[in-house]
Amino acid sequence: MTPEALNTFFSICIGFALAGALVNGYQALAQRPAGFGLLQDGVAPKTFAAVPFLVFAAPFIIMRNTLRGMRVESRRVEFVMMATLIAGFWSMMSGTFFLMTLRAAGVLG
Repeated sequence: MTPEALNTFFSICIGFALAGALVNGYQALAQRPAGFGLLQDGVAPKTFAAVPFLVFAAPFIIMRNTLRGMRVESRRVEFVMMATLIAGFWSMMSGTFFLMTLRAAGVLG
């Protein structure tokens, strides 16, 4: 495995782990699952605060909704595959940003 492929895989894993931690932390505090409905409150400070949260939590929410929809609505495999690719790419980007932030802060070498 090349170092670039390993770095990409690590970014995807970090992105999904970060998303899962954020969503589970939100659910523990708010006593309800996080979702994209947080953006439907109109123009309000908590709506603007939800945007950065959803940027990093989106891969987990996409996969949770996709797997739930696959069981409940019998969604087609193509839809599930496309949602998985989108969540994986999104996770890679958020994981890369998180790792770059840690490197810039001097936490990682």
